[in-house]
Amino acid sequence: MSSDLPISSPYRSTPEVPVSEAERNQVNSRLNAAFEAGRLDSEDYQARLDRLFAAGTLGELVPVVEGLPPLQTYAEPAIVHGPTAGRPGELTAARDARGPALLVVGGLVAAVVLIAVLLLLAL
Repeated sequence: MSSDLPISSPYRSTPEVPVSEAERNQVNSRLNAAFEAGRLDSEDYQARLDRLFAAGTLGELVPVVEGLPPLQTYAEPAIVHGPTAGRPGELTAARDARGPALLVVGGLVAAVVLIAVLLLLAL
């Protein structure tokens, strides 16, 4: 049987492993999401649910998961969910630059005064 699933998929690489309750729940959630998004018609959805709950091994889930959107295999960066996170493309409030600007200006003034004092002492 040919499959569009990658060989690294647990459904193909370890087909003899029993289906866990967590796996069954995850696939059920994926099926529900695909049905709600209109990717599955009601007959296909029901047939896949029947196969899901009748399956005893991961290999028996291949026809159930084929054609479903792939699972996200990466974690979202923490900054995405941070306290300043907004929607994509949304601008954030400007930072207050007075503190760093005063520090730079103060350092420049101190350097100029020091150079002036050194020049006066050298004369």
